[in-house]
Amino acid sequence: MNKTIVLALGLLVAVCASGEEWPVKPVRFIVPYPPGGGTDVIARIMQQPLSEALGHQVVIENRGGAGGALGTEAAAKAAPDGYTFLFTLSSHTINPLLYKLNFDVEHDFAAVSLIVSVPQLIAAYPGAPLESMWDLVAMAKAQPGSLHFASVGNGTPSHIAGELLKLRTVIDIVHVPYKGGGPALADTLGGQVPLLIVSMPAALSHVRAGKLRALAVTTVKRSPGAPEIPTVAEALKIPDYEVDSWYAMFAPAKTPNAIVTRMNKEIVHAIRLPAVRQKLLEQGGDPVGSTPEELDRVVKAELRKWAEVIRDAHIKVD
Repeated sequence: MNKTIVLALGLLVAVCASGEEWPVKPVRFIVPYPPGGGTDVIARIMQQPLSEALGHQVVIENRGGAGGALGTEAAAKAAPDGYTFLFTLSSHTINPLLYKLNFDVEHDFAAVSLIVSVPQLIAAYPGAPLESMWDLVAMAKAQPGSLHFASVGNGTPSHIAGELLKLRTVIDIVHVPYKGGGPALADTLGGQVPLLIVSMPAALSHVRAGKLRALAVTTVKRSPGAPEIPTVAEALKIPDYEVDSWYAMFAPAKTPNAIVTRMNKEIVHAIRLPAVRQKLLEQGGDPVGSTPEELDRVVKAELRKWAEVIRDAHIKVD
């Protein structure tokens, strides 16, 4: 091979590894859930500021199915060249404990940033006789197995939140898993299901429009974006109830560190923009913008935490 070509290729590799000339084309964010859910909402809030910062369009690709596993697997197997990222939620640390997956969340991904922390929201169809969490518990105890709750899908934080509620309050409510937040919302808004557990970004606008009745959030503290909604812990006097979820970005393993660092830098900068921060708060989120190392520690800690909850609550999926 011509020495000039060899030198040019070597220079190109060095430039890509440094991240200085990246990107040179559109960047793809795989969202492993259908449009309309919380993951999709947060990804689209971040899409414009990151497109502007990178100088190339960020393209969102919704790849729903198998509780997020299909899209996540596609991201894991993508070329580690900085042009594919996974934009996902905290079921990333739950699915491995419930399913046999074709990827390893600890070894097949490089952490980029934890973008925002959000509660799950427990909400009721306005036509249902559920004005509070006490109403929910009372109905479930009076008529065991008669109350159904919709979730975003098996193994998602909304599913875990419902199962933990059953465990802590000793009630029998029936889980109805959907294939994403959009379909779960549609059936609850239409009255087909009386109760919904879903991330705040997916449902808060419907609460404010009077189309859903908010009963509680699943975090220890009230959401800064919706401080009027009580927590499950305070509403039912059960201090050991907590399900905190988050949205984060990962890259395929072996993506050059310089590219991961650059993307992290742009995410943190975008989150600090007043307009972006306000949009995240309006969705009930608590903006974070972590380092890759901080996100990596969260993943490891939550794999341990959810393993204990799944064991204690005897959670299984079909």
